[in-house]
Amino acid sequence: MKNTGLLLLMFLLASVSAFAQESIEDLKAELNDAEDSRSRMYLNYQLGEAYLRVNTETAIAYAKEAFNLANSNSDAAMGAQAAFLTGRAYERDRNERNAEVWYKTALAKAKQAKDSDLIIKSVERRSRLAEKDRNYRKAYQIVEEAFNYFSQNGTSISDLERNYEKLRASLQKEQQRLQEEIDRLAKEKNDLSTDRDRLQERQQQLVQEKKQVEKTVSQKEERLADVSAAKARADSLAKIRQKQYDRLSREKLQQEALLNAQQLELTKAQLESEQIRNEADRNREQRNQLIILASAGILLTLLLLVLFLVSRRSRRRLQESQAQLLDEQKRANDLLENILPKHIAKELKETGQGVTAKHEEVTVLFSDFKNFSTIAEQLTPEELVEELDLCFKGFDFILEKYKDIEKIKTIGDAYMCASGLNDVKARPVHMIEAALEIQKFLEERKQERTRLGKPFFEARIGVHTGPVVAGIVGIRKFAYDIWGDTVNIASRVESNGQAGRINISEATYNLVRYKYECEYRGKVQAKNKGLIDMYFVKGPRVIATPAAPATTA
Repeated sequence: MKNTGLLLLMFLLASVSAFAQESIEDLKAELNDAEDSRSRMYLNYQLGEAYLRVNTETAIAYAKEAFNLANSNSDAAMGAQAAFLTGRAYERDRNERNAEVWYKTALAKAKQAKDSDLIIKSVERRSRLAEKDRNYRKAYQIVEEAFNYFSQNGTSISDLERNYEKLRASLQKEQQRLQEEIDRLAKEKNDLSTDRDRLQERQQQLVQEKKQVEKTVSQKEERLADVSAAKARADSLAKIRQKQYDRLSREKLQQEALLNAQQLELTKAQLESEQIRNEADRNREQRNQLIILASAGILLTLLLLVLFLVSRRSRRRLQESQAQLLDEQKRANDLLENILPKHIAKELKETGQGVTAKHEEVTVLFSDFKNFSTIAEQLTPEELVEELDLCFKGFDFILEKYKDIEKIKTIGDAYMCASGLNDVKARPVHMIEAALEIQKFLEERKQERTRLGKPFFEARIGVHTGPVVAGIVGIRKFAYDIWGDTVNIASRVESNGQAGRINISEATYNLVRYKYECEYRGKVQAKNKGLIDMYFVKGPRVIATPAAPATTA
């Protein structure tokens, strides 16, 4: 009996472990059984995602197969997703060249499918690869193509903000639904715990019944021993009678012997019958006990199997929902950080409102185009907006290299930025360096436009350093801005400058003169500000190296 129970337990453990299969193996099995090309397409894509963090070569193979099947089914949306997954696998494998090719394919397919989200992700990946390769012009062209696409299709920043609000509301609903799912799963867990307690109680009852059956079998064995002792006594009595028969006459002895023999046979028959019945009762008890133990084992196996399947399905659904929620939250956070400075966006997410703060030393840059109205009359409205967008995007790309500089806003043809507003230490020399790069960018643009026979923009740039107050204004649409006399003086310094040059105040000059050579202009009359000492930045200061001492013969 003990050996039988041990074998049964080993069988149950093997049955439970047979159900513990990895998701990748499940997907492969489903792929082998798939009958139509669309099912194979989706399963190849899922296998590519599953292998992305495990084996990039295998992930690339499955993703390419999903892409080919998507083309066969004329499914542009799935083709875009499969191409983007292939690009991610190549980038993870440090193969930037193939990654660029597949991201470009994903962008084309996403445009065909009108998938704005995938268009933005593909553009961001391609632009990042170009910047990593220090090809900033290509990165700019990639972003410009995406902007033109959205402009032609009627998508604007306002649409993105409305999509952000809708996305945030959707995320809140999804979070509430996930909490309800968690509560439901907790209730199911409690119910399963109750069923487990009942099963344990039933198991204890079966153990008690087993003990009772063993006690009954022991009693039967004692009765069988009593019957054997009675049989032994009968045999002894038969021997005594046999001796008595010897003293009797032959005839009488034969009669008595015959009678005793009949009685002995009858007694033996009765004893054998009783023994057979006892053996049958004992076998029946053992069979019933084995049936009871087998039933309990099967019931326990089924319950453990149900618990395992329910737990695995619930955990998988919860993990998928949480991963989707985290992805949506990341997209929402990225959108908010594109609208506001990162430290302000972080503060807004944590507290729900932006705090106005005073900064004692902030370097403010103003840029304004010379003869803007005259040049605007020579261009169509579309050409004017396109040229302004190109110039301002160029400014944005330049400022992204400096962590301490934040773009504030554009007003018509004016562009304003400031250094010293975030947690990064302000460095006025970075602002001068960025201003020189902006003038260099405009000079290259001027030469290109001149070669094409088109009008061009030249900018006056003014820089001043001093205290400002910064914060968020508005309720429906957030707007980050700075205020103070420093902003007004920076604007006056810019208006008193010259096109193609950088005009700075004395406050800024004192902070950068050790690194940049400047030309003193004297005291210049500024509107409503009186006389202000101003300087033109000529370029980086050149430090002369001492000549080597002459050698004597």
